[in-house]
Amino acid sequence: MLVKSFTGGVVFSGNKVLLRKNEDGWVLPREQLNSGELPNEVALKRISQESGISAEIVSNDGQTSYEYFSTTRQTPFLNKITWYVMKSQNDEIKEEKDSKKSAFVNIDEAMNIMKYNQDKSLVNLSFIKYREMEQLSNNQ
Repeated sequence: MLVKSFTGGVVFSGNKVLLRKNEDGWVLPREQLNSGELPNEVALKRISQESGISAEIVSNDGQTSYEYFSTTRQTPFLNKITWYVMKSQNDEIKEEKDSKKSAFVNIDEAMNIMKYNQDKSLVNLSFIKYREMEQLSNNQ
């Protein structure tokens, strides 16, 4: 089995989450890691490049993984994704012209349009963590 490492961000702006539309549907932004790269740096860079959003990491969000079989390569893969909860510093999305669509979507709507159940669960748990971190910072 071939193992690939990825990193991604669950980026919030108020009660909205940043999603990307790709060929599979609406998903969370993520990027494959190359050898020697730091997951937090790659996640922030990817979000900035894809959407023009400046974000800050407020918490580590753990790791998810999934397996699939590539029919073209005739081999199984394991994708491991390191996630970060992030807070958007701006709401205006500035995409490159050949880039896929990005949008901040209300949490409830996101649950209806996201492709993968694993992403839906991650957004729910991350939003709880995000609100807790926001309350802590507001109380200081």
